[in-house]
Amino acid sequence: MELATRVADILADTPQAGETEHVTGLIAGLAAAPDGLDREQKFKVLPGAIPIAAREKLIQLADDMSAVIEQTIEDRSRSAERIAALRKWMETSEIDGFIIPRNDEHFGEWVPARTERLCWLTGFGGSAGMAIVLANRAAIFIDGRYTLQVRDQVDTDLLETRHITDEPATDWLRDALPAGARLGFDPWLHTKSGLKSMERACRDAGGHLVAVAENPVDAIWSDQPSAPLAPVQPHDGKYAGRSSTDKRTELAAKLTEDGHAAAVISQPDSIAWLLNIRGADVPRTPLPLGFAVLHQTGLVDLYMDDRKILDETRTHLGNEVSILSPAELAAGLAALGGAGQKVLVDDASSVAWITDRLAEGGADVVAGSDPCSLPRALKNDTEMSGTRDAHIRDGVAMVRFLRWLDDNAPGGTVTESQAAAKLQAFRAEDALIRDLSFDTISGSGPNGAIVHYRVSPETDRTLQQGELFLLDSGAQYLDGTTDITRTMPVGTPTDEMRDRFTLVLKGHIALATARFPVGTTGTQLDTLARAPLWSAGLDYDHGTGHGVGSFLGVHEGPHRISKMPSKVALRPGMIISNEPGYYKTDGYGIRIENLILVRPADVAGERETLEFETLTVAPIDRRLVNVEMLRAPERNWLNAYHARVREILTPRLADGADRDWLRQATEPV
Repeated sequence: MELATRVADILADTPQAGETEHVTGLIAGLAAAPDGLDREQKFKVLPGAIPIAAREKLIQLADDMSAVIEQTIEDRSRSAERIAALRKWMETSEIDGFIIPRNDEHFGEWVPARTERLCWLTGFGGSAGMAIVLANRAAIFIDGRYTLQVRDQVDTDLLETRHITDEPATDWLRDALPAGARLGFDPWLHTKSGLKSMERACRDAGGHLVAVAENPVDAIWSDQPSAPLAPVQPHDGKYAGRSSTDKRTELAAKLTEDGHAAAVISQPDSIAWLLNIRGADVPRTPLPLGFAVLHQTGLVDLYMDDRKILDETRTHLGNEVSILSPAELAAGLAALGGAGQKVLVDDASSVAWITDRLAEGGADVVAGSDPCSLPRALKNDTEMSGTRDAHIRDGVAMVRFLRWLDDNAPGGTVTESQAAAKLQAFRAEDALIRDLSFDTISGSGPNGAIVHYRVSPETDRTLQQGELFLLDSGAQYLDGTTDITRTMPVGTPTDEMRDRFTLVLKGHIALATARFPVGTTGTQLDTLARAPLWSAGLDYDHGTGHGVGSFLGVHEGPHRISKMPSKVALRPGMIISNEPGYYKTDGYGIRIENLILVRPADVAGERETLEFETLTVAPIDRRLVNVEMLRAPERNWLNAYHARVREILTPRLADGADRDWLRQATEPV
């Protein structure tokens, strides 16, 4: 039965019987939006006058559709069929190949179901990657986090698997693209700067890189989900700490100073921060999808589906924010160019379609940085206070979980999925939680060696004696975003496990205790966390630290701690993770992750100096520590950290057994 017919049947005896088309669109959009932990919030876009019984039926209908959407996208058994359909489309459209990136038009980490093209086509479910399909060859390109995951999810008879850094797509194209071939790309999914290397590779191979008017994956995806329509809501000033007016005024002044008439903002997290709004269009991050133009006057044009903007949000936005249909974006960009003025775009996230429309309209396009990116990263006093509170409450949930794990895991009855669900249940008791901040990584034994492992019914393992259990998790609270990783032994760990864990711990402590002059970048600090592992001939193939938002993205730029070069200096107010690790393929994984806050250091010296405040408060498993490998300052740090954890959390634990467990878990080493 078609969706419209089912909606009409539900509304038949209600005053909304004449609103079938409108409600059908809402249900399709709600089905395509993810579920958070507060489901009532998701369905606030439905007309309030719908009777309760009909409303419940509509919600059930959306839930049923959501389940089908998820199953369809993750149906890896149909990859061969779908790739064949893509090749047939290419043949009839005179295209010899097509690039399928994982990102959507906003270049965020999370994408809605509608744009999960890479997963739908290839079966790969990681958060970053790209595939290229030619007539007779195809390849998927992933980074070091996914070298194990890709082999489990992708049919390697259909796609070659390559490391995106060591074996880049450009090298593959030079070898695989036939002379004279036309390689297609969707201009909504690539930036101008990102296309340059592809253009060179195609030219070197004797081929051509060409834009397509219609994404061929969309053309063959007959049951592609609708765009999500989760409600857009105000973010209260008691959590935001600054008004939207204040933020817009500050950024508008900077635009004027730099001679820019306007800035196009493509990243939803920047829009959410700038306007003090939050949404739920993508999983695990409270983002409303849309585009915005900030003018040098401080006025904003917001291109967003108005069906998801609540009345209270319209009031909150006021008359300085114009709500426009996404279909009007092309005309809006053309109008910006009409006067030949300078328009700022983010070189890393503004897609080619946007820059092309601006240029065609006559604008002087200035490729720079998102004007919201750095101010968003510099948390104000309210945000810093909120994240401290959120981490304390998160720490309470972690202690309750860790005690439960110690009581139950040795019996061989706890699975990875059960452990993740139990921790979520403890967190869900908090009144300010809205969702997890990412899908919990709950990996036992060899699954822990998969850096971004995601438990599924097919991979779910029971925690077993003699293994390590890696749990990387976090939550989205109204006052802050958390991210923590702990590694625990089930039974007695081996000497090798304790050795590797202690090397990781030494790197974690080195970064946590670092003091550094103003102007230092995360790249310059990365070696501190890796040095103990390097000394033993070991390393890890991921970054050491990522920025974290305030009830926003758990992975937030522009700062990071990584081998990858970064020109962004660490500044007070930035939140970043400290997460060195070690991964033994088919054996186990180890990671120790706390969030840390950059702050001024009280140092009597010649240069202004910064340091880190550790925000995360939860025990680090002492059973895995080889104390003989720690220097005295390292032991002192671990003991002081545990004393602080015990002091902060003990009064907040209602159960005496939890308090007793915490006391034992934080005893000095």
